[in-house]
Amino acid sequence: MIHSKLPLLAFTLAAFAAASAADSEIARLTSATSSATSLGVMSFPTAPGLVENRPADETGRPQWTSHRRFTTTRVYLQKAPWEVGCEKWYRIRQNRDHTVENLFQHEIEVGLPGRMQLDIYENWVADENHHAHHDNVAFELRFAFEDWGKIPGNPTLYAEYKLANSHYGPDVYEFKLLLGDAITPRLHWALNGAFEQEIGGERATEFAIQGGLSYSVIDDRLGVGIEMQYKDESVARGRGDSLRRFLIGPSIQWRPTLRTHLDFVARWGTNGDAQNFEGFVVFGIDFGRIGGVAHYQPTAGRSE
Repeated sequence: MIHSKLPLLAFTLAAFAAASAADSEIARLTSATSSATSLGVMSFPTAPGLVENRPADETGRPQWTSHRRFTTTRVYLQKAPWEVGCEKWYRIRQNRDHTVENLFQHEIEVGLPGRMQLDIYENWVADENHHAHHDNVAFELRFAFEDWGKIPGNPTLYAEYKLANSHYGPDVYEFKLLLGDAITPRLHWALNGAFEQEIGGERATEFAIQGGLSYSVIDDRLGVGIEMQYKDESVARGRGDSLRRFLIGPSIQWRPTLRTHLDFVARWGTNGDAQNFEGFVVFGIDFGRIGGVAHYQPTAGRSE
């Protein structure tokens, strides 16, 4: 059991080291963008208040949406057009039979015009015997119906296709409806409905609802909350005998620098079909906009 936790410890330490190393570069980038008013910086007025509630881009979405406030539940868009980010994921899962699965995920995020975002994932899986294999490459596209705040819940469509390693399973497609907003300036919510389908093998089908609440303890730095997930899974020859799983647990997000975030989630299964435990660690870094595109900056954040 101790060995199964070593990857989590190593990943966490590596994330902290990367965040610390990024501090000097982030300060330089922040200084550069704050003096960019002579370079055609887009600016919009914003009300005073929490930094994380200021507009992040021209859609008007708040800055807290840029840093995956909910690890297992998505909200709207994370990236402005041509803005790029990278995330490293580690997930540990202990099943009811006490076997342990480890997932390592590498993700690139790119904002697109027209309120869209493209994410590309590379996933590796390792078991408790440290046997690892490439599992899949996934492509995810999001489309937000309107600018932030124009429609209650800020509905966003999500489509994903996984190109699986054929030795370990078939390809999979998935659709989601993403919802999220603020209840109070410090309290945020998110809710996703999902449908996932294998296109071969046992033709497994999954329906899921996942959601969360998060409270900002320290503005733009520290948030705590709770996340949950309910899944109904079945295969083609057993549609009437599905597995129903419900997991719930606490979450923490820490933002050590302006462009980095570190998330922790621990969820426990509450019924016989669910896994005993599922834990996530996510480290993300934002690189800003590429290709000479002007950096968005609210009027209140501009230097005089």
